[in-house]
Order: sequence, then structure tokens, then C-alpha cells
Amino acid sequence: MSVLVLLIGASLIVALGFLFGFIWSVKNGQFDDDYTPSVRMLFDEETKAASGLKIKQSSSSKTIKKVKQV
Repeated sequence: MSVLVLLIGASLIVALGFLFGFIWSVKNGQFDDDYTPSVRMLFDEETKAASGLKIKQSSSSKTIKKVKQV
């Protein structure tokens, strides 16, 4: 029976630790922007195009080369 009391006490300490960590992360702004990360992969090609890089595939070989636009 004393083992149950010890395990309940330990689980409460762990739960309070997670609660403290969650409250600390919310106050420090970890969850402020929850839209941008979900759509960041959709805009990957635009960032490459904006930086002036163009992907070109050679007809003689199957290698992909990055060529800078002029």
C-alpha cells in the first residue's frame, strides 16, 4: 500500500513539472505563430526563385544542376 502512495506522489511531481514547463513555454511565446510553420513547405519554390537560382536538368545525364539566372 505504501508503494501506491509513493507512485502517486512521484506522478504528481512529474505532472507538475510538465505543467510548469508548458506554462513557461506559453509565457515565452513558443506558441505565438501556429500558421506559418504549417504552410512553409508550400512556399519553398518561391524562395528559391526569389534568390535567383534556377534548377536545370541536363539532357545527356540525369544530374540536376543549379544555374544562376542572369
